[in-house]
Amino acid sequence: MPHAEHDPEMLIALLAGCQRAERDAQRRLYGLYYSFAMSICLRYTRTRDEAMEAANDGFMKVFRDVSRFDVTRHEVSGSFRGWLKRIMIHTAIDHYRTQGKHQHQQELNDAAYAEADTGNSALDILSYEELLRLIQQLSPAYRTVFNLYVIDGFTHEEVSSQLGISVGASKSNLSKARAHLKNILKQTSHHAYAGYVG
Repeated sequence: MPHAEHDPEMLIALLAGCQRAERDAQRRLYGLYYSFAMSICLRYTRTRDEAMEAANDGFMKVFRDVSRFDVTRHEVSGSFRGWLKRIMIHTAIDHYRTQGKHQHQQELNDAAYAEADTGNSALDILSYEELLRLIQQLSPAYRTVFNLYVIDGFTHEEVSSQLGISVGASKSNLSKARAHLKNILKQTSHHAYAGYVG
């Protein structure tokens, strides 16, 4: 039996079932995309439990808003993954905002503006799993900016809008996040840092 994610017709049928609020279709879609959703939420949260909470909240939004998703698109699988990813990112950011919002906001805005780090670094040669473990060690503010900009491809203007901070604060926090990650690599004598000249 073909995998629904790779079979547009099956995925369209599942989404249509979700639009009709059919529990079986919702359960199957959840099972199909749960790992993908968790991989996104884990980058924005401190613990697996927080990531699960964000992912489950994200799926509730998916089921609530699935009628807005256009299932007639030619590349339905890719476009659905993109739509789901945006929902999970926004949901994880909502969790970030509610978890000690004032403390994190202060941390984001109080950072002294630093020069943007534009060169190649030790971080460029890490595997995704290694990078994920390192990101978990960052403060919530640095982790969120790093994820949005480096991994999810947001611009500093978009990060600024998402988090309610200035573009300069976004750039500063990104630079500081990279500096913290490099410092962690240095302290642990990680092979990526050993190979980094800069």
